[in-house]
Amino acid sequence: MKSILHATFLMIGMLCATPAIADDVDQYVKSEMRDRHIPGLQLAVVKGGKIVKLKSYGLAELPHAIPVTRLSVFSINSATKSFTGVAVMQLAQQGKLELAAPVSRYLQDLPAPWQTVTITQLLNHTSGLPDIVRQQTWQVGAAANWDAAWRQVQAMPVDFAPGERFRYNQTNYLLLGKVIDQLAGMPFVGFIREGQFDAAGMRHTGYGDLQDVIPHKAPSYRLDADGKTLKLMVDDFPAVLRAGAGINASAEDVARWIIALQKGRLLAPSGVRQLWQRGRLGDGKAAPWGLGWPVIRDQPYRAVGGIGGARSAFYIYPDQDLAIVILTNLAGAQPEQMIDVVAAHFLPGLKTVNGSYATYRLRQQVQAGGFAHLDQQLAQLRRGGGLALPSEDDLNAWGYRLLKAGSTAQAVAVLGLTAQLYPESFNAHDSLAEGHEAAGNTEMAVRHYRRSLEFNAGNTHATERLRVLSPE
Repeated sequence: MKSILHATFLMIGMLCATPAIADDVDQYVKSEMRDRHIPGLQLAVVKGGKIVKLKSYGLAELPHAIPVTRLSVFSINSATKSFTGVAVMQLAQQGKLELAAPVSRYLQDLPAPWQTVTITQLLNHTSGLPDIVRQQTWQVGAAANWDAAWRQVQAMPVDFAPGERFRYNQTNYLLLGKVIDQLAGMPFVGFIREGQFDAAGMRHTGYGDLQDVIPHKAPSYRLDADGKTLKLMVDDFPAVLRAGAGINASAEDVARWIIALQKGRLLAPSGVRQLWQRGRLGDGKAAPWGLGWPVIRDQPYRAVGGIGGARSAFYIYPDQDLAIVILTNLAGAQPEQMIDVVAAHFLPGLKTVNGSYATYRLRQQVQAGGFAHLDQQLAQLRRGGGLALPSEDDLNAWGYRLLKAGSTAQAVAVLGLTAQLYPESFNAHDSLAEGHEAAGNTEMAVRHYRRSLEFNAGNTHATERLRVLSPE
């Protein structure tokens, strides 16, 4: 779909960040929308318990050029899990549930290997249970219906012993939904609506998917293989899985929820602290998640959040009393990569911690000066501002966007910088090899696929490409 990059960026409200900060944030958001081909986006910034910036950009619906407004709602996908975490903690604070208790205390007739899994291990994805959903497609095995899928998954072996390691899966939250149903005396959807949506004043938030009529819903889109053309994406969140995904909300409503949570209107402060504390594996190492919440970073600038479908995300910085919400209607937009940069406008020290701001500045610079000598351009940028080094993930994502858009030479330049900055990363060399392969430079592709294998002999992608490019 052409022309979305020229859509009007509609301001709906701003309660005050300073004009200079507001303008800088708007410039950044618009730049990211152009680069990532995001049709529509909402942003909310919460500081000191108040919404200090609320703005809508672009188009909610493309065929009729309907702009995003403050009433628009977006699918937040798996960020729904953060709401389920709050619901479970509410039951714990009501004395109806123990987080350390096995799930079998609350649910009957579970397979024997499942019975010792605790509520905490379900919340932080350390249960080891088999996944009822194929993550890449959100489909259930080969089952014809959910009852059959439920029987199938219960017959599967566990992936590992409870607490042994982390592995994200949807079975965990299916079970948590059943637990809430049992203990709340109502379906989990109703319990979360009453205990969170209503309590926080989230007037436009609810559960649903393509089979439901949802007022002001922004349809979801995805990029086609060419990296430019937008296609409609189907939101399909079966009721049985909605404890893990299925909420539709506006950025303003999510901001209201964050304020209510931090002000103690949903949970006692001790419960909030417990939600945001990393879980522990059996060997004592920290797990990536708390109770329904991924822990983004410990220190400095501690952050927790919710991330859903690579299209919606929110981060809370508890020690700085700041929160950022970015919701989009593009699957694959990865707004979580944008949040620290927006936050850095309010917390300048973040620029020295997270390299996303340096990546943004480098992207700005190449628009004027081109892609030659990227390493020197980056060094000059960092020399004056004390900026953190761009992360491998940020540079890789930029390179792949260029590659998908057909800007092969520019992609090779960016992916080459990535390999230069992270010379021992198998993934950096594998990505650079892909760029060279796309550019028709077989010799360099082979060289970097081989380099990738030096750092990770198990890289099957590199092995497969070398069979094609350099058969021996």
